[in-house]
Amino acid sequence: MSVTKPKTTVKDARVQGLLEKARELPQSPGCYLMKNRKGEVIYVGKAKKLKSRVVTYFNDSAKGAKTQILVGHIFDFDFMITQSEAESLVLENNLIKSHYPRYNIRLKDDRSYPYVKIDLNHAYPRVEIQRRPKKQKNVALYGPFPHGSALFDKLRVITKAFRLRDCSDYEFAHRKNPCLLYQMHQCSAPCVKEIDQDSYGEDLESAVNIIKGKKSAHASLKLIEEQMLVLSEAEEFEQAAQLRDYLNTLTDFVNTSYDQSVELMDEKDMDVFAYYEGDVEVDFSLYMIRRGNLLGHKNFHYLKDDFIEDLSDFFELFIYQYYSNSDEIIPEKVVIDLSEEQLFNIQEGLKKLDGVEHGFEVRSAKRKYKGLVDSVQKHAEEKQKMREKNQSSEYVGLSKLQSLLKLKERPQTLECYDIAIWQGKSPTASQVVFYEGRALKERYRYYHLEERPEGNNDFAMMQEVFARRLKKGDLPDVFVVDGGIAQVNAVKKILDEFEVTTPIVGIAKSRDLSKGYRAAEMKKSEERLIIPNRANPYFLSKTPSLFRILVQMRDEAHRFSRKLHHKKEKSRVLSSWLDDVKGIGEKTKEQILKQMNLTQEEVSKLNVDEIERTLGIKKRHAKIIYDHLHANFSKA
Repeated sequence: MSVTKPKTTVKDARVQGLLEKARELPQSPGCYLMKNRKGEVIYVGKAKKLKSRVVTYFNDSAKGAKTQILVGHIFDFDFMITQSEAESLVLENNLIKSHYPRYNIRLKDDRSYPYVKIDLNHAYPRVEIQRRPKKQKNVALYGPFPHGSALFDKLRVITKAFRLRDCSDYEFAHRKNPCLLYQMHQCSAPCVKEIDQDSYGEDLESAVNIIKGKKSAHASLKLIEEQMLVLSEAEEFEQAAQLRDYLNTLTDFVNTSYDQSVELMDEKDMDVFAYYEGDVEVDFSLYMIRRGNLLGHKNFHYLKDDFIEDLSDFFELFIYQYYSNSDEIIPEKVVIDLSEEQLFNIQEGLKKLDGVEHGFEVRSAKRKYKGLVDSVQKHAEEKQKMREKNQSSEYVGLSKLQSLLKLKERPQTLECYDIAIWQGKSPTASQVVFYEGRALKERYRYYHLEERPEGNNDFAMMQEVFARRLKKGDLPDVFVVDGGIAQVNAVKKILDEFEVTTPIVGIAKSRDLSKGYRAAEMKKSEERLIIPNRANPYFLSKTPSLFRILVQMRDEAHRFSRKLHHKKEKSRVLSSWLDDVKGIGEKTKEQILKQMNLTQEEVSKLNVDEIERTLGIKKRHAKIIYDHLHANFSKA
């Protein structure tokens, strides 16, 4: 009796071919690049042993849902051998930045905290704020300060309280007499040597003690208080009141900028990382400790189902990305709950970064720092619980969108479009892009549209935008338009013509919806999600996280399109009469258009000198404009 073998499917043949290729890989450390049918890199990973790792993708071993989806898109792979795991970590990060693979989880950190900078190369340094500092010789940096919005105001108070200079180096070098701040007792006028370098240095040190933290700030605050009392006894009440206000402001700054004191054996600067793995998401938390004070913290969260690699392997890459892909300064110690081998890889990888000093160490969370790491982990857990309670996770929102649109995968990239036009003039459109629920501003785009004989025609203009957009390729997972079912259907028609299957949805309030929906669904002003071929719109209030993403996108698209529209309309209105002015070159006209906010009639009321000052042009050009306008108005 013969046994009939089952037919090998195309899918089985593809996976079998990839498995055979994987078995030929060397057992060396390195990186592998998974590619789709088009040859695009869709995933980058690293391995201690390439062969052992890559084979697991294509053999019969158990795989998570995300890995199964990834394997379904792999048609080829490439690999690169490195000398060590540390080199693999560096290469993996560089490849991810280069290829932007769809299935790699990326670091999401859109916050850049400010530092306080003091350039000690100058004889009389000033206190400055710097967002993305680089370590330089004899340049002291303090921070980062999470409470950055108020830092600028607080530093101005520190500068005034200790009478430090606030002028630029150019002003300092060219000043002959003390400025007004000296008369107001807010500067000691080092520019004209009213104070010697040693005394100024003592004042600077007192100011720095405020910036360093609670322990060092006490003596400086006491100094201000003593000076205030001396002035009060001398009946210099105005100056005493000024110091009293400074004292109150700086005491508040010290109390709010340093969340709590961290009791450690030493007071070295350190970053402490830990993570918490929940049922659905994973949270990474960071405590930033400087000189024994907790300055603040950061939190990052990801969906568990998105992890293809082991969680600890991603955590290793996450730490490296945090410092290498941003301008964050590596403190003296980085404490992480990982294996000694992974800590070594991170340290060796970070040493290879340009401009990084080697005076730092990556330490284990054991023994001395275990209690601190436990606190960071607890913070990560509480952040996750709070997000679940408030239903604010973007992953929940995007997963709901996946369910509503019946997609195989959770959408990552969304593009939203909006038209700006008034009375048929200067029509523009905006393209706003969000990735994983966050704005991706480097991919925002403007569209200059054609004016139409019939005037306002949102449908035709939206179709023009999409016809141009689709030709560029690299399409998102979902298109979003501002409007109801009519706008959605107009765009759907274009997508069908181009044979594009990317789903399209609309977001609209009740007043924007067509009359076809049931009256019961027409609650006043509630945001709806319009989906083609769905009987009724979806109430976005049912999923707060999806509501937040889509409404924010729509509002961003409004803001962005109107910004260009107003600029274009201003240029159109102003240039209509400027083009008629003879004797002025195009560069001068461009200069005028950049800064002029006056109408033709308003400019005509100015004399030559006023036109010169207002428009920032030469007197002869101002005279030409004056003569042109007055000749035209006299004829009228």
